[in-house]
Amino acid sequence: MGLLSGKTALITGASKGIGRAIAIKYAQEGANVAFTYLSSVEKGQALEAELAAFGIKAKGYRSDASDFQAAEELVNSVVADFGALDILINNAGITRDNLLMRMTEESWDEIMNVNLKSCFNTVKAATRTMMKAKSGSIINMTSVVGAKGNAGQANYAASKAGIIGFTKSVALELGSRNIRCNAIAPGFIETEMTDVLDEKTVQGWRDAIPMKRGGKPEEVADACVFLGSDMSSYISGQVLHVNGAMYT
Repeated sequence: MGLLSGKTALITGASKGIGRAIAIKYAQEGANVAFTYLSSVEKGQALEAELAAFGIKAKGYRSDASDFQAAEELVNSVVADFGALDILINNAGITRDNLLMRMTEESWDEIMNVNLKSCFNTVKAATRTMMKAKSGSIINMTSVVGAKGNAGQANYAASKAGIIGFTKSVALELGSRNIRCNAIAPGFIETEMTDVLDEKTVQGWRDAIPMKRGGKPEEVADACVFLGSDMSSYISGQVLHVNGAMYT
Protein backbone atom coordinates (compact mmCIF):
# COMPACT_ATOMS: atom_id res chain seq x y z
CA MET A 1 0.00 0.00 0.00
CA GLY A 2 1.52 3.32 -1.11
CA LEU A 3 1.64 6.39 1.08
CA LEU A 4 -0.73 8.19 -1.30
CA SER A 5 -3.08 5.37 -2.27
CA GLY A 6 -6.59 6.57 -3.00
CA LYS A 7 -5.59 10.23 -3.26
CA THR A 8 -5.87 12.40 -6.35
CA ALA A 9 -3.17 14.98 -6.98
CA LEU A 10 -2.91 17.86 -9.43
CA ILE A 11 0.64 18.91 -10.31
CA THR A 12 1.30 21.97 -12.46
CA GLY A 13 4.28 22.13 -14.80
CA ALA A 14 5.04 18.41 -14.68
CA SER A 15 6.38 17.62 -18.14
CA LYS A 16 10.03 17.83 -17.08
CA GLY A 17 12.46 18.44 -14.24
CA ILE A 18 11.19 18.56 -10.67
CA GLY A 19 7.53 18.40 -11.72
CA ARG A 20 8.08 15.20 -13.68
CA ALA A 21 9.91 13.61 -10.75
CA ILE A 22 7.02 14.51 -8.44
CA ALA A 23 4.45 13.02 -10.81
CA ILE A 24 6.38 9.74 -11.10
CA LYS A 25 6.97 9.50 -7.35
CA TYR A 26 3.27 10.16 -6.68
CA ALA A 27 2.25 7.43 -9.12
CA GLN A 28 4.68 5.03 -7.45
CA GLU A 29 3.06 5.81 -4.10
CA GLY A 30 -0.41 5.02 -5.46
CA ALA A 31 -1.86 8.46 -6.17
CA ASN A 32 -3.99 9.20 -9.20
CA VAL A 33 -2.17 11.99 -11.02
CA ALA A 34 -3.51 14.91 -12.99
CA PHE A 35 -0.83 17.22 -14.32
CA THR A 36 -0.36 20.20 -16.60
CA TYR A 37 2.06 21.09 -19.34
CA LEU A 38 2.13 24.01 -21.74
CA SER A 39 4.88 24.10 -24.36
CA SER A 40 6.28 20.56 -23.94
CA VAL A 41 3.37 18.74 -25.58
CA GLU A 42 5.22 15.58 -26.60
CA LYS A 43 6.84 15.23 -23.17
CA GLY A 44 3.47 15.72 -21.52
CA GLN A 45 1.83 13.02 -23.59
CA ALA A 46 4.69 10.63 -22.95
CA LEU A 47 4.48 11.24 -19.21
CA GLU A 48 0.79 10.36 -19.17
CA ALA A 49 1.56 6.92 -20.60
CA GLU A 50 4.49 6.44 -18.23
CA LEU A 51 2.37 7.24 -15.18
CA ALA A 52 -0.50 4.98 -16.26
CA ALA A 53 1.95 2.05 -16.35
CA PHE A 54 2.01 2.19 -12.54
CA GLY A 55 -1.64 1.11 -12.51
CA ILE A 56 -3.07 4.45 -11.45
CA LYS A 57 -5.27 6.91 -13.31
CA ALA A 58 -3.25 9.62 -15.02
CA LYS A 59 -4.20 12.48 -17.30
CA GLY A 60 -2.30 15.45 -18.66
CA TYR A 61 -3.93 18.80 -19.39
CA ARG A 62 -2.48 21.48 -21.60
CA SER A 63 -3.23 24.51 -19.46
CA ASP A 64 -1.72 27.84 -18.43
CA ALA A 65 -2.00 28.23 -14.65
CA SER A 66 -1.22 31.95 -14.90
CA ASP A 67 -4.57 32.43 -16.66
CA PHE A 68 -7.27 32.83 -14.01
CA GLN A 69 -10.11 31.41 -16.11
CA ALA A 70 -7.97 28.56 -17.44
CA ALA A 71 -7.00 27.58 -13.89
CA GLU A 72 -10.64 27.41 -12.82
CA GLU A 73 -11.54 25.34 -15.87
CA LEU A 74 -8.58 23.05 -15.15
CA VAL A 75 -9.63 22.32 -11.58
CA ASN A 76 -13.24 21.75 -12.65
CA SER A 77 -12.05 19.30 -15.30
CA VAL A 78 -9.85 17.41 -12.86
CA VAL A 79 -12.69 17.05 -10.35
CA ALA A 80 -15.05 15.92 -13.12
CA ASP A 81 -12.53 13.41 -14.53
CA PHE A 82 -11.17 12.04 -11.24
CA GLY A 83 -14.07 12.63 -8.85
CA ALA A 84 -11.86 14.33 -6.24
CA LEU A 85 -8.91 16.63 -5.62
CA ASP A 86 -6.93 15.83 -2.49
CA ILE A 87 -3.52 17.35 -3.22
CA LEU A 88 -2.56 20.44 -5.23
CA ILE A 89 1.10 21.01 -6.09
CA ASN A 90 1.98 24.37 -7.65
CA ASN A 91 5.24 23.60 -9.40
CA ALA A 92 5.00 25.63 -12.64
CA GLY A 93 7.60 28.38 -12.79
CA ILE A 94 10.07 30.23 -15.02
CA THR A 95 13.10 32.50 -14.72
CA ARG A 96 13.93 35.72 -16.54
CA ASP A 97 17.23 36.61 -14.87
CA ASN A 98 18.90 39.99 -15.22
CA LEU A 99 20.38 42.73 -13.11
CA LEU A 100 17.74 45.12 -11.80
CA MET A 101 19.10 48.05 -13.80
CA ARG A 102 18.62 46.03 -17.00
CA MET A 103 15.39 44.28 -16.06
CA THR A 104 12.37 45.16 -18.17
CA GLU A 105 8.85 45.66 -16.89
CA GLU A 106 7.80 42.79 -19.14
CA SER A 107 10.22 40.32 -17.55
CA TRP A 108 9.06 41.40 -14.07
CA ASP A 109 5.37 41.02 -14.92
CA GLU A 110 5.87 37.67 -16.66
CA ILE A 111 7.62 36.19 -13.63
CA MET A 112 4.91 37.45 -11.27
CA ASN A 113 2.14 36.01 -13.45
CA VAL A 114 3.67 32.58 -14.02
CA ASN A 115 5.28 32.03 -10.61
CA LEU A 116 3.03 33.85 -8.14
CA LYS A 117 -0.33 34.60 -9.71
CA SER A 118 -0.63 30.99 -10.86
CA CYS A 119 -0.57 29.89 -7.20
CA PHE A 120 -3.41 32.25 -6.39
CA ASN A 121 -5.36 31.04 -9.42
CA THR A 122 -5.14 27.31 -8.73
CA VAL A 123 -5.52 27.53 -4.95
CA LYS A 124 -8.60 29.73 -5.26
CA ALA A 125 -10.07 27.32 -7.81
CA ALA A 126 -9.33 24.25 -5.67
CA THR A 127 -10.52 25.70 -2.36
CA ARG A 128 -14.21 25.07 -2.95
CA THR A 129 -13.69 21.34 -3.59
CA MET A 130 -11.33 20.90 -0.64
CA MET A 131 -13.62 22.81 1.72
CA LYS A 132 -16.53 20.55 0.81
CA ALA A 133 -14.36 17.52 1.49
CA LYS A 134 -13.01 19.12 4.68
CA SER A 135 -9.62 17.82 3.68
CA GLY A 136 -6.71 18.74 1.44
CA SER A 137 -3.01 19.38 1.14
CA ILE A 138 -1.66 22.30 -0.88
CA ILE A 139 2.06 22.40 -1.69
CA ASN A 140 3.56 25.50 -3.28
CA MET A 141 7.03 25.36 -4.77
CA THR A 142 9.11 28.31 -3.64
CA SER A 143 12.94 28.54 -3.70
CA VAL A 144 15.95 29.13 -1.50
CA VAL A 145 16.27 32.54 -3.19
CA GLY A 146 12.78 33.41 -1.98
CA ALA A 147 14.21 33.25 1.54
CA LYS A 148 17.66 34.77 1.03
CA GLY A 149 17.50 36.71 -2.27
CA ASN A 150 19.95 36.49 -5.16
CA ALA A 151 21.72 39.07 -7.29
CA GLY A 152 20.36 39.05 -10.82
CA GLN A 153 17.10 37.45 -9.76
CA ALA A 154 15.14 40.26 -8.12
CA ASN A 155 11.99 39.31 -10.02
CA TYR A 156 12.30 35.57 -9.37
CA ALA A 157 13.23 36.02 -5.70
CA ALA A 158 10.31 38.41 -5.16
CA SER A 159 7.86 35.96 -6.72
CA LYS A 160 9.15 33.10 -4.61
CA ALA A 161 9.11 35.20 -1.44
CA GLY A 162 5.53 36.08 -2.28
CA ILE A 163 4.69 32.38 -2.44
CA ILE A 164 5.95 31.96 1.12
CA GLY A 165 3.69 34.75 2.43
CA PHE A 166 0.78 33.42 0.39
CA THR A 167 1.32 29.89 1.71
CA LYS A 168 1.33 30.97 5.34
CA SER A 169 -1.82 33.06 4.85
CA VAL A 170 -3.69 30.21 3.16
CA ALA A 171 -2.70 27.87 6.00
CA LEU A 172 -4.18 30.30 8.52
CA GLU A 173 -7.39 30.77 6.56
CA LEU A 174 -8.11 27.14 5.71
CA GLY A 175 -6.74 25.30 8.75
CA SER A 176 -10.16 25.11 10.41
CA ARG A 177 -11.40 23.14 7.38
CA ASN A 178 -8.59 20.58 7.74
CA ILE A 179 -6.81 21.94 4.67
CA ARG A 180 -3.06 22.19 5.02
CA CYS A 181 -0.83 24.49 2.98
CA ASN A 182 2.97 24.25 2.94
CA ALA A 183 5.84 25.32 0.72
CA ILE A 184 8.96 23.51 -0.43
CA ALA A 185 12.10 25.57 -1.10
CA PRO A 186 14.58 23.68 -3.30
CA GLY A 187 18.19 24.83 -3.45
CA PHE A 188 20.46 23.93 -6.36
CA ILE A 189 18.74 20.96 -8.02
CA GLU A 190 20.40 19.33 -11.02
CA THR A 191 17.94 18.91 -13.90
CA GLU A 192 17.92 19.07 -17.70
CA MET A 193 18.33 22.84 -17.35
CA THR A 194 21.66 22.52 -15.50
CA ASP A 195 22.95 19.76 -17.81
CA VAL A 196 23.59 22.32 -20.56
CA LEU A 197 25.62 24.66 -18.34
CA ASP A 198 29.39 24.85 -18.17
CA GLU A 199 30.63 22.00 -15.96
CA LYS A 200 33.21 24.20 -14.24
CA THR A 201 30.49 26.66 -13.23
CA VAL A 202 28.22 23.89 -11.97
CA GLN A 203 31.05 22.34 -9.97
CA GLY A 204 31.70 25.70 -8.36
CA TRP A 205 28.09 25.75 -7.19
CA ARG A 206 28.42 22.21 -5.81
CA ASP A 207 31.59 23.12 -3.93
CA ALA A 208 29.82 26.02 -2.21
CA ILE A 209 27.15 23.70 -0.78
CA PRO A 210 28.00 22.09 2.59
CA MET A 211 26.94 18.65 1.30
CA LYS A 212 29.18 19.22 -1.76
CA ARG A 213 26.62 18.22 -4.36
CA GLY A 214 23.52 19.39 -6.11
CA GLY A 215 20.16 17.94 -5.21
CA LYS A 216 18.21 15.44 -7.26
CA PRO A 217 14.65 16.11 -8.49
CA GLU A 218 13.64 12.90 -6.73
CA GLU A 219 14.73 14.37 -3.40
CA VAL A 220 12.32 17.26 -3.86
CA ALA A 221 9.65 14.74 -4.88
CA ASP A 222 10.21 12.82 -1.64
CA ALA A 223 9.46 16.00 0.30
CA CYS A 224 6.26 16.38 -1.73
CA VAL A 225 5.22 12.85 -0.85
CA PHE A 226 5.71 13.60 2.83
CA LEU A 227 3.69 16.83 2.73
CA GLY A 228 0.96 15.26 0.61
CA SER A 229 0.60 12.19 2.79
CA ASP A 230 -1.03 11.68 6.18
CA MET A 231 2.45 11.55 7.75
CA SER A 232 2.36 15.36 7.79
CA SER A 233 -1.22 15.66 9.05
CA TYR A 234 -0.32 18.30 11.68
CA ILE A 235 2.13 20.29 9.58
CA SER A 236 0.83 23.45 7.92
CA GLY A 237 2.08 26.93 7.13
CA GLN A 238 5.68 25.76 6.94
CA VAL A 239 8.55 26.05 4.46
CA LEU A 240 10.54 22.84 3.99
CA HIS A 241 14.03 23.60 2.67
CA VAL A 242 15.65 20.99 0.43
CA ASN A 243 19.08 22.47 -0.17
CA GLY A 244 21.93 20.46 1.34
CA ALA A 245 22.43 23.14 4.03
CA MET A 246 23.31 25.88 1.53
CA TYR A 247 20.90 28.08 3.48
CA THR A 248 20.08 27.44 7.13
